[in-house]
Amino acid sequence: MSNHKVLSARDNKKFIKTRSFHELCQVLSDLKTSKGHFVLVLGAPGTGKSANIYRAVSLLDLEVYDAFLFIDKDTPPYRVFKIFWESIITDMGVANKKAVYRKAQTYDLVLFADPFLDSEYIDQNKVGLGLWTEENGPNTAPFYFRVLYEYIKHWRDIQKVNVVAQTSWVLKFQGARYDILTDFGFFSRFLVFLLKQLFEVVLISYNPEELIKIIKNHPNAGSEAEIEGLIKKFGKRPRLIFEELDQKA
Repeated sequence: MSNHKVLSARDNKKFIKTRSFHELCQVLSDLKTSKGHFVLVLGAPGTGKSANIYRAVSLLDLEVYDAFLFIDKDTPPYRVFKIFWESIITDMGVANKKAVYRKAQTYDLVLFADPFLDSEYIDQNKVGLGLWTEENGPNTAPFYFRVLYEYIKHWRDIQKVNVVAQTSWVLKFQGARYDILTDFGFFSRFLVFLLKQLFEVVLISYNPEELIKIIKNHPNAGSEAEIEGLIKKFGKRPRLIFEELDQKA
């Protein structure tokens, strides 16, 4: 089966520019000339957050530090935080955390996307933060409190850096995966409203015409009636539809 999780701009050759993509480009274009932006790219799993982010940063010719994280499913929260900083310090070739913040200022943006959240697609023996959070549930809370403390403590340093993060808040129910930030009507809209008070937010979503156009790019797409059946089954999540089309090939 093809891997439709986009891990670099090179993996994303057939791309349809949508309303959401143009909105994302407009937000990211400011990162070339100013600092202190914190952008959240929202969307349910399979929507195409990665595809949109990597295509946008490539098109805008942004210099990106793509943060990464490789951990085990049972890694305790305090170790996750430590592994992250140890990995970044080593990768950047600097001496300490303070030097990481200084070097991060030299990039147009620091990106938290697939290699950080979904690194199991790169190394099957490890997981990223997304799957680690799903597997450990509430037990991950100490890690996120530590991140919040880090943000408050180094707020002045972070104001000199641009951060872009793809974000979903996944809930598993009866074998299905739901995103709390997009799949629960008014409650989701309220949460997004709160996030917009703190961050710059771009929601990746598609109207019916855009979605059909995206799916038609797949060589096994079939007729419009078949495509509409897949949309009814999987919702507006192109990656899940592409995986289904690959299985039928």
